[in-house]
Amino acid sequence: MGPSARLLRLLSLLQTPRDWTGTELAQRLEVSPRTIRNDVERLRALGYPVHATRGSVGGYRLEAGTSMPPLLLEDDEAVAVAIGLRTATGGAVTGIEETSLRALAKLEQVLPPRLRRQVATLQGVTVHVRRRPVTTIDPTMLTEIARLAREHFTLRFDYSDRRQTASQRRIEPYRIVNAGQRWYLVAWDLDRDDWRTFRVDRIQAGMSPGHRFAPRELTDAAVEALIARGVPVEARRHQARVVVHAPAAELAERFGPWLGTITAVDDTSCTLETGADNLEMLAAYLGLLGADFSVREPPELVAAVTALAARFAAAT
Repeated sequence: MGPSARLLRLLSLLQTPRDWTGTELAQRLEVSPRTIRNDVERLRALGYPVHATRGSVGGYRLEAGTSMPPLLLEDDEAVAVAIGLRTATGGAVTGIEETSLRALAKLEQVLPPRLRRQVATLQGVTVHVRRRPVTTIDPTMLTEIARLAREHFTLRFDYSDRRQTASQRRIEPYRIVNAGQRWYLVAWDLDRDDWRTFRVDRIQAGMSPGHRFAPRELTDAAVEALIARGVPVEARRHQARVVVHAPAAELAERFGPWLGTITAVDDTSCTLETGADNLEMLAAYLGLLGADFSVREPPELVAAVTALAARFAAAT
């Protein structure tokens, strides 16, 4: 291995998120520890911030610098980045489309032909479909929220819910979740003393960071459950109670917690307490439960189900 190839291989190793001892690097590259020290100095001269610590647990690692030097990517990493950039051109983040295209053009220019063919093949058979218009968001807001979550700072902002009701929220930010074309903030609401999810596109400009906080425990599974729950049933415009002729466990397994509260009546039926902003849509969705049901309340839902049943009967 020549000096230039060795230098590139050393840089590739240092880009992994761990510390490397001089002995480990020397063994990997089949050179002496002195050669490793000289190569590290060459990388520093080229602008790569290689940090070294002494001692039995010391070693070399690549740190963030004042500017971004060139990166080395493995074949699968380069393909993944190219596909990600292409996908981002149709995303829901304001202004990122042009930036993604510029970065993609630079990457594709240096991709080996075999990798360029892989990316082109996938792009050629992939179609991105937006089923409905999506409100885009400011990438600066996403970055700032992520920073505050990482550094554990509280946050205050004005928020507009799905009914356009304005409120001021004080929260501890924890996770940013991308679900389809939507971005959500998972946070602990300090005024409501509970976990909440917020649509990022409904957070108004002018966020105010606060003091540091001690983070609470929050698992990835809990984050997924919070996103799946979506808007709580009690926050929806219409509340409904329905008896479903199916076991409670079966209904809960099929639809998850977002459907509402499911309570067993006996081994073959259960009560579903749910809600919706549109009763006609709820009536249609009840027909997709895969089981017979009886609406107990409200009367307006009974009327919506009756009208929908008549419409379907007329269609057949």
